[in-house]
Amino acid sequence: MTDGASTTFEDDVIADMRAHDGAVTAGPLTGHPLLIMTSQGAKTGQPRRALLTWSRDGDDYVVAGTAGGAPKAPAWFHNVEANQEVSIEAGNQTFDAKATTLVDGAERERLWNQHVAALPWFAAYTEQTGRVIPMIRLTPVR
Repeated sequence: MTDGASTTFEDDVIADMRAHDGAVTAGPLTGHPLLIMTSQGAKTGQPRRALLTWSRDGDDYVVAGTAGGAPKAPAWFHNVEANQEVSIEAGNQTFDAKATTLVDGAERERLWNQHVAALPWFAAYTEQTGRVIPMIRLTPVR
C-alpha cells in the first residue's frame, strides 16, 4: 500500500491491487477477490468508482449490493440501474461490461446462493440488512 498521508484507504487498496495483478496483499481485505467498477453517477453523470467483492458465473462477474450490511442499497447500485454501461478492472485487465441488476426471481436466488458458497461471510448480510440484497451480473462486452 502507499504511505502518502493524502491517500484514502480505497486508494491504498487499489495501489496494492495494481501492484499485485489484482490481488489484495495487505490490510483487512487481504485475500478478498476485489474488482474496481467505474459507473456513471445516476444524478451527476460523473464517473464513480467502487471496490467490490466478486464471484464468477461462467465468464461473468457477480457482485452483491450489500453496502457492507447496511439497510439501504449502495450508491453504486443506483448508478448501474440508471446506466448499465460500466468499466471493470479485475486482475490485470480492464474491460467494459454491461451490468444487469436482479432484485428478485430464481436467477437472483441462484446467483446469491452461488455467491455465498464462494464467499461465506456474505450469508449474514441478509439478516443484517433486513432487505433482499440485489445481485448484479457484470457481463464483459467484447
